[in-house]
Amino acid sequence: MRELKTVILNETGLHSRPADLFVRTAKLYASRITVHNGEKRADAKNILKVLLLNVSQGEEVRIVAEGEDAVEAIGDLKTLIESDFCRVNPAVDV
Repeated sequence: MRELKTVILNETGLHSRPADLFVRTAKLYASRITVHNGEKRADAKNILKVLLLNVSQGEEVRIVAEGEDAVEAIGDLKTLIESDFCRVNPAVDV
């Protein structure tokens, strides 16, 4: 199991386009990935569940990945968030 705590700095938070890129990136991996906002958690591969977390700019989220490619999944999601949700993995079409 791998875990990442990070702050969402994007001005719209984890909504619409950023959430779509986040989910598309998570779907590239076989690992089970969840994203947590306080007491709420969601399957990182489900756009509706991620949107329902209502993550706003400046909020800390915790991302947990479990599986054989957990290290890579966490790494790509971290890079995506730190890049302010610019597409960093060419396998994610926009």
